[in-house]
Amino acid sequence: MEQKLKLYTDGGARGNPGPAAAGIVIMNLQNTVIESFGQCLGTTTNNQAEYQGLILGLKRVTELGATEVEVYMDSELIIEQMKRNYKVKNAELATLFVKAWNLSLAFKKISWRHVSRGDNKLADAEVNKALDENL
Repeated sequence: MEQKLKLYTDGGARGNPGPAAAGIVIMNLQNTVIESFGQCLGTTTNNQAEYQGLILGLKRVTELGATEVEVYMDSELIIEQMKRNYKVKNAELATLFVKAWNLSLAFKKISWRHVSRGDNKLADAEVNKALDENL
């Protein structure tokens, strides 16, 4: 498996809070999709779903043996919190932040990139597919 991977994650809730899911797309540096999946998360908020998508994605790229990862998300809040530019004020998000942060420490190099929703369509599609199949 490749040492450097791209991770696109998304999370969403229908209602806030509401039925939620996470979407994960893992690509190599040539932008070939290696794996993509969605997972229902039960009832949660949009931001909690975003974090849970990040956690699921980080766990999976670790399992795939990546030592360097570029993370792409359309949640400015999560990206800026992971870059330590924004404080995590919400207690429930703080718990998820710690899980994501601890997972991020496993990589030799990790980069955090905020992208537009339009540039995160594949991960968003996995969120909606998971919700549509389970609602």
